[in-house]
Amino acid sequence: MARVKKALNARKKHKKILKLAKGFRGARSKLFRPANQSVMRALKHAYVGRKLRKRDFRRLWITRINAAVRLYDLSYSKFMNGLKLCEIEVNRKMLSEMAIHDKEGFKGLVEKVKEKLA
Repeated sequence: MARVKKALNARKKHKKILKLAKGFRGARSKLFRPANQSVMRALKHAYVGRKLRKRDFRRLWITRINAAVRLYDLSYSKFMNGLKLCEIEVNRKMLSEMAIHDKEGFKGLVEKVKEKLA
């Protein structure tokens, strides 16, 4: 059998990891082993962070909608229930944007919901 030497593949792997570790401090950006550990941890946190971002934005939208709806003497849960009863399908992101930028349109939605709930 032919002898297999890993030099080229190992160098490619090391260069790839060190490139990802650019900007890390000290040995974490210069030496392969600490760089590899740091990069693996960083990638793990980046993956988790992408999932957390979705939760964070949903919480933000709900908080904004709740604050806007309370100006019209309604709670968030009753408002969302009223939207379902009115068969108005608008996602939370758009409702939050309406509450900030289109106050008249949002007020119209709230009035429709209040009529339906009364």
